[in-house]
Amino acid sequence: MARLDELRLMTKVARMYHEQGLTQHEITDRLGIHQSTVSRVMKRAQKEGIIRVVISVPSGTHPELEEALQSTFGLKDAVVVDCVDDEDQIVRDLGAAAGFHLENTLKPKDVIGVSAWSAALLAMVEAMHPTRRAAGTQVVQILGGIGSPGSAAHATHVTRRLANLISGEATLLPAPGIVGSAEARTVMLQDQFVRKAMGLFQQLTVALVGIGAIEPSKRLAASGNVFSPQELRRLSSRGAVGDICLRFYDDAGQSVITPLNDRVISIELRQLQKVKRVIGVAGGRRKTAAIRGALAGMLINVLITDVWTARRLLEGVEENPRRNKSEGNNAARR
Repeated sequence: MARLDELRLMTKVARMYHEQGLTQHEITDRLGIHQSTVSRVMKRAQKEGIIRVVISVPSGTHPELEEALQSTFGLKDAVVVDCVDDEDQIVRDLGAAAGFHLENTLKPKDVIGVSAWSAALLAMVEAMHPTRRAAGTQVVQILGGIGSPGSAAHATHVTRRLANLISGEATLLPAPGIVGSAEARTVMLQDQFVRKAMGLFQQLTVALVGIGAIEPSKRLAASGNVFSPQELRRLSSRGAVGDICLRFYDDAGQSVITPLNDRVISIELRQLQKVKRVIGVAGGRRKTAAIRGALAGMLINVLITDVWTARRLLEGVEENPRRNKSEGNNAARR
């Protein structure tokens, strides 16, 4: 146990720091002791129980769920948003949370990939504030954005709006997300502007992606960038549970490869797994299986989701036997 004179010094320093609001440097000047001594005394005071740290969790925040998601699925970060269990409201709330997260994590010279048809990412750019802290960034569209005339502007808007907000440069992918045949895709890939955008995929440092269920969202369906109901049933029969950038995967996060894959113009899952920071923004009951598959395959390493989906993801979770292998393959992303 500490001697009485040591306890006296610990108490004095603790009161000066926590109750009087003095900095360690100011305490050093006032007491005439080294700053290293102040730091050591503060640590001893906490060990002796003189200082007790109590964190009051604000209502509407869910740090326990966030920490559980991180530890269970090997995530770099998780953001759990408090909201009502309504799909439209979830989209708006996740978009706002994603915007705040991005504003506070972007770095100069980042190369940011953006999935074109995500409603949550549209909500994100509508909620963000302009910032110059990441000036010099590039924003790259990673899923073809050409679709029906009424909705094609959506993909362009998300990419350009984000670039404007962060004082970056936008690179569009001027092609449909899905073309009619593998031969048509081969022709599209010869376009110089398509090649320019896709050439940047290997340089991405951040990717912002929505996570799709087998049943497409209303926005994606309206764009025309969807497979037919028969094709979607074929994907389901092969075990597909969801997609990122129209690249489908199963409940273990493994690619579901069919001839349909040769008609998609977007980043591939194997390319996405090489990106250091992949932020998945998705929630809602309809997408839970798709999000779980993306987590199982470590296709994303940051998840922004709602509280209801977070709880569903954690219910009855067992350690995935493939995770150790996936962690080894993706160690460079952490």
